[in-house]
Amino acid sequence: MIERIFRNFTFNPKDDILSGLTVALALVPEAVAFAFVAGIDPLVGLYGAFMMGIVTALFGGRPGMISGATGAMAVVMVHMIQKGNEAGLALATPIENLGLQWLFITLLFVGVIQISAGVLKLGKFVRLIPHPVMMGFVNGLAIVIFLSQLGLFKKTINGETQWLSGSALYIMLGLVLLTMAIMFLLPKLTKKIPAALTAIIVVACITIFGDLDVSTVGSFIRDGGGEGLQGYLPSFQAQIFTLFDTLNGHWDLIISTAFLLAAVGLIESLMTLNLIDEMTETRGSGNRECIAQGSANMLNGLFGGMGGCAMIGQSIINVNAGGRGRLSGAVAAVSLLCFVLFGAPLIEQIPIAALVGVMFMVVIGTFAWSSFRILHKIPLSDAFVLIAVSAITVWQDLAIAVIAGVIMSALVFAWENATRIRARKHVKPDGTKVYEIWGPLFFGSVQAFNNKFDPKTDPDHVEIDFIESKVSDHSGIEALRGIANKYLDLGKKVKLTHLSPECKELLLKANPGFEQVIETSIDDPRYYVVTDTVDQTV
Repeated sequence: MIERIFRNFTFNPKDDILSGLTVALALVPEAVAFAFVAGIDPLVGLYGAFMMGIVTALFGGRPGMISGATGAMAVVMVHMIQKGNEAGLALATPIENLGLQWLFITLLFVGVIQISAGVLKLGKFVRLIPHPVMMGFVNGLAIVIFLSQLGLFKKTINGETQWLSGSALYIMLGLVLLTMAIMFLLPKLTKKIPAALTAIIVVACITIFGDLDVSTVGSFIRDGGGEGLQGYLPSFQAQIFTLFDTLNGHWDLIISTAFLLAAVGLIESLMTLNLIDEMTETRGSGNRECIAQGSANMLNGLFGGMGGCAMIGQSIINVNAGGRGRLSGAVAAVSLLCFVLFGAPLIEQIPIAALVGVMFMVVIGTFAWSSFRILHKIPLSDAFVLIAVSAITVWQDLAIAVIAGVIMSALVFAWENATRIRARKHVKPDGTKVYEIWGPLFFGSVQAFNNKFDPKTDPDHVEIDFIESKVSDHSGIEALRGIANKYLDLGKKVKLTHLSPECKELLLKANPGFEQVIETSIDDPRYYVVTDTVDQTV
């Protein structure tokens, strides 16, 4: 059991440790920024990143994948936290920051939902996501990461946020470009040293010893209203179990937010897992990742973390730096906690420009530049889905974009298959007219199927052969029953041949008299109809 849990704990100890340290540095501003987005204390975001990171690193389904506090989850939390704070102040005995306590309670439900998804083995459904949706997701997420970094080119002056200008802007751009140049050129010289970590250290030394007036991690936190990185170990949030009575009248908000958070977290995590699988040419376990994500979110709810999911940017940083084992994620999480407990003064001196440069390189590496080259080579529908998913990811969020992309792809697939049904017709020597059906019979092709027949003018004996067709769903069964009844109502004889046993059973349930209509032979195909799949597999 222990060996199975810690399989692939380390791929290369040196690379795992160094890449883990690099990721930890990149996690700090991300966790802090997303905490500000959600309207909570930065330490809550940092604790959330630590607990998500350590649990998924040790027990998740994808060695080398990094989890933490994410913007996609933070955006969903905002409304509930605001409502909670308003409800807390409206109580007879006001409770400050009640929204944060509601978040902890919600994360318990998120954990249950995500663990249930893993236990029920729903993680495999991520394989149903088409490739154009995957490319759109990657491109959209790269754009979102890029846009999120632009906010770091602002500075708060006398309580007012302004874009950098003049020498401050030029210094910032220079340091960002220097970071990117180091990350681009260093791997060409040697791959023994992590390029991202080296770039951060070099740029930090330039700003510290050059006494440059630039935005740092520390100033970034203070500008956002925080008091700094210095904190303490996460503590058990026993008080949340006394606050369930404050949820009266608000359970719909809590449950709906929990389901949305769970969906966003699992979609982003499983799609990131697929992406890392492709990069490393290995295969992770989606169901195991669902259980780990749920367990980590429950731990966040119990010990005061923000919650989160897999982070595509940090995961790519980790993999590109050589972090392929579980040790890399564990080092990143533990290092992040050590920064909070012991290394705050040092980490707060790291210039934001260095971290922005690292994330810009992540954007360049994440964006599927090949999509520009293939847009005119793929079907128009796939190109539309790719662009639409990218746009919706930027406009709304990842979950909505992926769901919309899958729906669009499914509709395109249904439409194309609906037009493929054919009926070859010929007459036997005995005068029987035969319809040889080709193509799938399902809800989308029912109308085209019905239009193939002319019961009034057909001869008295008709045979409908499904040897090259498949009845896929209940709509197909009903269409088949309907066309047979039309012939029978006209006093004509009809034979249905080469149906699967499940089709015959469903037809006979609705029309026991069909025993004379359905013909059975040894070469009948075997497949399940959608309406009967559950009964056959449970």
